[in-house]
Amino acid sequence: MNLLDLLNDALPVLLRGTGYTLLFAVAAMLGGTLLGFPLAIARIVPWPWLQRLAAAYVSMMRGTPLLVQVFLIYYGLPSVGIEFSPVAAGTLALSLNAAAYLSEALRGALLGVTAGQWSAGYSLGLTYPQTLRFVVLPQALRTAVPGMSNTLISLIKDTSLVSVITVTELMLAAKEVIAITFRPLPIYLMAAAIYWLLSFAFERLQARVERRLNQAHRA
Repeated sequence: MNLLDLLNDALPVLLRGTGYTLLFAVAAMLGGTLLGFPLAIARIVPWPWLQRLAAAYVSMMRGTPLLVQVFLIYYGLPSVGIEFSPVAAGTLALSLNAAAYLSEALRGALLGVTAGQWSAGYSLGLTYPQTLRFVVLPQALRTAVPGMSNTLISLIKDTSLVSVITVTELMLAAKEVIAITFRPLPIYLMAAAIYWLLSFAFERLQARVERRLNQAHRA
């Protein structure tokens, strides 16, 4: 089989795997954001016990390999009666891991809002939660966009790890093609090119969102 025929045969399989890769990345980003917001807020509220709990979670998730977390959820939890399908386990592991990184991006953005903004909210008669929601959080989100976008780009690459639990995302799709063709170099190069194109597309999207937010802020 010549190279052109190989690429033509492999591309549909790799594109199907790419669909799973995007699904995992977007689902994990949504799940991570839903958990990351309360984690970030827990890190800044004036309750030390809550700060310590959130800090411990972030430290644990950032301090252990994502691959180990995938194994713990998919292979470890069934020993205590908790079972997930490969897709659910992969999505959960990616979401829990992403939440730790997203919370740090959000926390940094929240801490970057000046004390004067908090004082302005209090002077208007707003409570702490109201000031956080209506005054501080909208400003922090604009600052947090680059960090959150970088997490999404990292998630696209991290999805390759769920191939170890038999999820046919891009990397496992590439391995399946290689098992048939015995041509690893061109297939892995195609997979690498697809990962790069996905990352590049999200980088462009990030830049566009940042420009719009900056324009809205200046207006």
